[in-house]
Amino acid sequence: MEAVIATHNKNKVTEMEGILREILGVSHLYTPGELGINEEPEENGKTFEENALLKARFVWKPGRFTIADDSGLCVNALGGAPGVFSARYAGETSDSEKNNQKLLIELENISDRSARFVCVIACKLPDGAEFTVRGEANGVILNEPRGKRGFGYDPLFYFPSEGKTFAEMTSEEKNAFSHRGNALRLLKIELSGRLN
Repeated sequence: MEAVIATHNKNKVTEMEGILREILGVSHLYTPGELGINEEPEENGKTFEENALLKARFVWKPGRFTIADDSGLCVNALGGAPGVFSARYAGETSDSEKNNQKLLIELENISDRSARFVCVIACKLPDGAEFTVRGEANGVILNEPRGKRGFGYDPLFYFPSEGKTFAEMTSEEKNAFSHRGNALRLLKIELSGRLN
């Protein structure tokens, strides 16, 4: 099976392609750029679900199996922030380093550092039917980054049961526990029911 993933984020493509190949037998995950689509939709949804669907609909055409994800970090002591603004937490031109720095500043002197990563995957089938699935991973925000792997907030996100941050895990370890891995496994279950 071939599929399209509605993102230009190379880190997401790499992570999702590996999982999709393993659990869904996807032979190739096309990016919008490979299809000549270089624009991106405005992510103005108020929820992960709304944004994921916006992205999937933007790329989809009849006969095209399309998935899109919207994901982010939700910190309990910050009322769920940065949430849907995770990628641009420190401003529209921010990067992972600036976002992580802002998060650490916001959490100074706060004892409750519990947080969860959320990933919502929207799937739009070749016939136009669509649905979403949601995966989560619960953890704790550290006082300083640890690890060189992963991306985004991974160096600050400590996963207690494994005693590591997501940035200290191998890709296989992270896929087994991450919000994105959990969402993709739910996608497999949902697709199995719909395609059968």
